[in-house]
This record gives sequence, structure tokens and C-alpha cells, in this order.
Amino acid sequence: MTQPTRPKKKSVPIPSKQEVLDFIRSQPGRVGKRELAKAFNLKGTDKITLKAILKELEGSGAVQRGAHRRFARPGSLPEVAVVEVTGTDADGELFARPLVWEEEGRPPRIFLAPWQRGEIVAGVGDRVLCKLRRLRDDAYEARPIRIVGDTKARVLGVFEPNADGTARVRPTSRKEKADYMVPKGETGGAEEGELVLCDLLPGRIYGMRQLAVKERLGRMGAPKSVSLVAIYANDIPFVFPDETVAQAEAAGAATMDHRLDLRKTPLVTIDGEDARDFDDAVFAEPDPDENNPGGWHCIVAIADVSWYVRPGDALDREGYNRGNSVYFPDRVVPMLPEQLSNGWCSLRPNEDRGCLAVHFWLDKDGNKKRHKFVRAMMRSAARLTYTQVQEAKDGRPDDLTGPLLEPIIQPLYNAWAALHTARLRRGVLELNIPERKVEITPDGKVLGIKPRPVFDSHKLIEDFMVQANVCAAEELEHVHKPCMYRVHDQPSLEKLDSLREFLSSMDLSLPKGQTLKPAQFNAILEKVKDTPNETLVNEVILRSQAQAVYSPENLGHFGLGLARYAHFTSPIRRYADLLVHRALVSGLKLGDGGLPQDCVGDFPEWGEHISVTERRAATAEREAVDRYVTAFLADRVGATFQGKVSGVTRFGLFVNLLETGADGLVPITTLPDDYYDHDETHHRLVGRRTGRAFQLGQILSVALAEANQLTGSMVFHLEEVAKAPPSGNRPRARMGKPERKGPPRKGGFKGRGR
Repeated sequence: MTQPTRPKKKSVPIPSKQEVLDFIRSQPGRVGKRELAKAFNLKGTDKITLKAILKELEGSGAVQRGAHRRFARPGSLPEVAVVEVTGTDADGELFARPLVWEEEGRPPRIFLAPWQRGEIVAGVGDRVLCKLRRLRDDAYEARPIRIVGDTKARVLGVFEPNADGTARVRPTSRKEKADYMVPKGETGGAEEGELVLCDLLPGRIYGMRQLAVKERLGRMGAPKSVSLVAIYANDIPFVFPDETVAQAEAAGAATMDHRLDLRKTPLVTIDGEDARDFDDAVFAEPDPDENNPGGWHCIVAIADVSWYVRPGDALDREGYNRGNSVYFPDRVVPMLPEQLSNGWCSLRPNEDRGCLAVHFWLDKDGNKKRHKFVRAMMRSAARLTYTQVQEAKDGRPDDLTGPLLEPIIQPLYNAWAALHTARLRRGVLELNIPERKVEITPDGKVLGIKPRPVFDSHKLIEDFMVQANVCAAEELEHVHKPCMYRVHDQPSLEKLDSLREFLSSMDLSLPKGQTLKPAQFNAILEKVKDTPNETLVNEVILRSQAQAVYSPENLGHFGLGLARYAHFTSPIRRYADLLVHRALVSGLKLGDGGLPQDCVGDFPEWGEHISVTERRAATAEREAVDRYVTAFLADRVGATFQGKVSGVTRFGLFVNLLETGADGLVPITTLPDDYYDHDETHHRLVGRRTGRAFQLGQILSVALAEANQLTGSMVFHLEEVAKAPPSGNRPRARMGKPERKGPPRKGGFKGRGR
């Protein structure tokens, strides 16, 4: 009897890479191969194909693999993670950011759900272990599990007493929207208008979170109060321990041990007018070697900080803790005490100073032929400023630069011409992003905000320092010593794809399928130079770049077009440079002050730490400038300004004023009547009904609506809206928190009057 034949199983089509990618992106959390195989009904050998697809997606940066080989879109957070509380919303509810965030760009916003087993006393600055649930692409809900670490929530704000003995504290952070209440007996004697540092207390009064005043920091609005707010808000150490100061005060002149005598070489320092520490000096002369016609012999000499700051001592511990100096318009918070930073480690004119110097020889085209490091004793011939040097070069020397023009200044420019030729040939990313300078009086009053000038003298010093930094990285590789590289990785594939899509809308193209170089970005920038799109394209290309960090792993420096690069030229103000100095001292056997034994394993942790302190300093400096600028414009509420759109978000437009460089927000709820969609790829908001678009780089006329000196934030309205008649009682859309239950509502956001 013939056996009946079984029906053949229908073959299941193998999903495409795009289908797998779309499925992963559609999931609220991470997914593994088991969930993927089940979703696409894959069995047997089909799973091998799926594995290959996942490997290819991971390699291209389209997905990110987490624990237990589970995948998610790049930038996704794990299901359980430690978050840091960063602020409160208008209702006093907490929001946070992930403690570990290695992606480029802003991390997703995290809302803390209510504590389930009693009240959790968490506040700004606390680290909380949470279970995370994705609400939408850029937002998560966090269920607190416990507070981790020994951090205690602290709040910085302005004290405002009430008649009944209680008080309010208005937080200085723009991230915190709600005031705090200070109960009776916890005011610490604070007076109205004082800056106070407070600890968070359990419980609430009238629905407001409670504080206890712990420190009184002086009156808001007093000289230096602006930078003081930035210092406290970002936890920047600014008071040196007694033992650190004592060690700095006990320091003396460096000895000649292991030093070459460079005191007769006319090295000069070139810095800004307001500089107080001079840690680098330069010299150039024609190379006398007849085999190098038209070549140059150059010297970059750097203060020998490693002679004074030894591994593990009080100065070293505090220098590592700070990581770098922090520069505010009215003060500097130095990495090292002034007895060193402005004293023995400052290359003052006509005073003997120990230094670590690099000689390098260039051919006529700026190519480096060789270099040599020495520990030396030098004597600066002059303290010059960028303006002085440029004026002298342009034919307007003063009494100091006149005698130095031919023997010292002109050779420096000639050698720089060769270096600059090599820079152009190498292809350095040349973004045109202007800086602003705040000018203030001794009593803290802002005189004005001006663009920071850039002269050829600035570029001269920059290129000399870059060459010295390259020599340091190459030397440490040659002597097999650990190096703290300054690395700038290539842009991620995801960001490049987004950039290409944006550029294509402007009939610009970026090559695909090949290794990108800065010169290819420069070619695009050259095409839009002096056109209405110049600012826009500069901004978008800048945002596509990776963030530079410190690391013992060499990834090269993409922006400078260099295979290896390390910071060597500022050990007074950067701990990374001090590590490079110590490695050179050890590797070249230049005497005392080298690296400690068996420290190679510490370099990854050190690199991560000083990268964090660098970002902390940059945030504090930016916040201080924002507050000064806001104070400068506070009496001009209602005035109209020309501004450039510097950021486009789903909640509005960030506008940068052309006159002062001040930044503020145009809320989406104030835009002309329409319903606006956020076009992230093209960096714009587009009205659904009118089609009107507001795009990054666009010039707008705006009116200053609010200037909050406490937080340093400003709100603008479009001039046409500010002059429009009132909209009556028509409802206005507002930005709310994501819904706690169910899928988030999709679409754009309503503008004024809808």
C-alpha cells in the first residue's frame, strides 16, 4: 500500500535587512534572535542567515547590541540602568539623564515615575537605579528601584522669605521649573536675595518639595555671583585644600639637572591680552642644513609642570580631581594653585624657567623631517599678545615689537607659512563657527558682547602647537610608553546618512562607499561660502561630527586629518598634557617626575575622567556666558533683534542674536497659526496647512519676550507675532509630559491660536 505523501511546508521568505531593522526599531525595548525568529517564523538554517543580517546591521551602526545579545536602535537604553536626576518640570516632577551615555548627540529624556513603596527622597544630582520603559524615540519612563552611591541631592537657588517664617528658593538651573519650600527652622539665617546651597528634605509643603539651607553664598547680582552659580551648579572644585596650597607655596626654581640650556635662544610667548599664565613659547629660524634648502628649525617650549607636580602628591590629586582649568568672563578656576600656574610654571619674560621643549625641522613645504625632545632651562625674551604680533606683522609695530620684528616675529610667520601649506595639503576640517567675548567691569557689569577676533597670529600659534602635539604622540609610540591620545573619531554611519539626505535637498553631495576625509567636507563648505546657506551647512556639518575625547586607544584625529595626536602644550591647565609630559620624561629618561610604575591599566579610567571634567568645564563656561548675556539684555525686553535659527526642536526654535550672540527659545506655541511638524532630517519645522518652514540657519526678526537673569534663559517671539492682535480665548497647544499609559500621540505640535 502506498504511503500518502506529506504536504510540503511552505517556504518562509527570509526578511530583508530593512525589514529586520524596522522590526527592531518598532519595539519598545531590546529584542534577541529568539524574538526575531519567532516574528518572521524562521527555523533551522534560516536562523544562520538572520545571524548574518544582525552582524551586518551591527557593523554598519544601524543597530546596537546590549547585554545577552539583545539588539535595539542606536542610542537605546537598557531595561535597567542608573540615571542621574537633572531637574524638575513645572509640576515639580523629576526628570533625568542616563549616567552612562556613549552615543553622539543628546541622550533621551527620562521621566521618573512615582516611588511605589513609600516616598523616595531623590533630587537634582542624585543617582537612581531604575527600570526603564520606552515612551517614544526620545523619551523613557523610569521606575525607581533605589538611590545608589553616597551623593546627596543639593539645590542652588535664590532665597525669598515668607511672612510666616518659611521661605521659597527659586532654583538657578533652567532645568528646574518649580520653586522649593524652606520650612521654619531650616532657613540657616539666609536673607532675601541671597544665593543659598540647600539639601533636599523628605515630604512636601503645599505640594512643594522641601529644602534646608546649608550654605549662604552672597547676594545674587553681586560681582562674580554669575560665575559662582556656574561653579556650584556644575560641582566644580574651586577651593584648594590647605596641603595643596602649602606644597605650591613651598615650590622653588627648577634645577639644571638633565636640562639643556636654552636661555640664550629668543623664545617668546604669544597669548591673549587677559592671559595670566604663559605656558608655551615659540622660536623659528631658517634651517642651516644645506640639505634642507628653504627649510625651518622650530622650537616649542612648554612649562615643565611634571617637575613640580609628582604622581600621587597633593598637587597631583587635586589636579586630577579638577581635570582642567575653567575660564569665566570674570575669573579663572585654575587646575593648579596660582603659586604655580602664575608663578614657577608661567614662562615670564626675563626669568629662568624649567621647560620641556621639542625641536622640529620642516622642509620648505612644511613636511616634518625630524624632531627631538629635551628638558631645558629657558628665559622668555618677551610676553607678546596676538594683537601686538599681528599689528607688527601688518607694519604697525610698537615699542616692544619693533626691535623683535625682523629677528623673531618675521621668521615665525615664515615658518608658519610652510606649516600652513602642509595643513591645507593635509585637509583640516575648516568650520566657520564664531566665538563671542563678554566684556565686564570689575564690579560685574557687562559692557558688551563682541565676536572674538581671529588673526593670523592665532593660527600661527595653533599650527605650532598642533605640530608639537603630533611630535609628542609619535615620540611616545617610538619609546613604547603609554600615551593619552586626543582622539576625534569619524562621524557615525547613521549621522552621515542623515547628513547626506540633508545635503541632497540642497543639490550637494557627500561621497558614499569610501573613507571620508575632512577635505571632502571642506569642498562642500567652499561651495556654500558667501551664500545664504553658508551658516546652515556649517552648523549641520558640525553636528554630524563625533565628540573629541581623551583615550589611551589611538583612533586618530579626524578633524585635523592626523593619524596620531596628543595634547602636550598646556600642562598648567590640562591634566591630559601632564600625563603626556610624564610619559616623555620616563620614556626619554629625562630625570624625575615621570610616570609611576605599572600605571598603564589606569589610563582608560583616567581618560574617561578627564573627558568628563572637560565637558563639565565647557558646560559651566557656557552657562556663565548665557547669564551675563541675559543680564546685559534684561532691560531691553520688548526690543526687536535680528537672529539666526541655531537649533530646531520639536518644542520650538533656538535663535542666536546676530548682534550679541545671545541664545533664546521661540516656543512652538508662539509660532503663527498652524500645526507644525518637526522635520529632523532637514532641521526645520513645517506648517501642515500653510507649508511655512522655519529652518536651521534662517534669519528671523524676533522680539525679546522674557529675560530670566537667574537661569540665564531668554524667550523670543517672532516680530510679526509679537505685533499681531491678541488671539482672545482660543486654546493654545503646550508641551506636556508623555502619557504614562498607552502609546504616545503622534504628529506635530500646534502653533499659536490653534
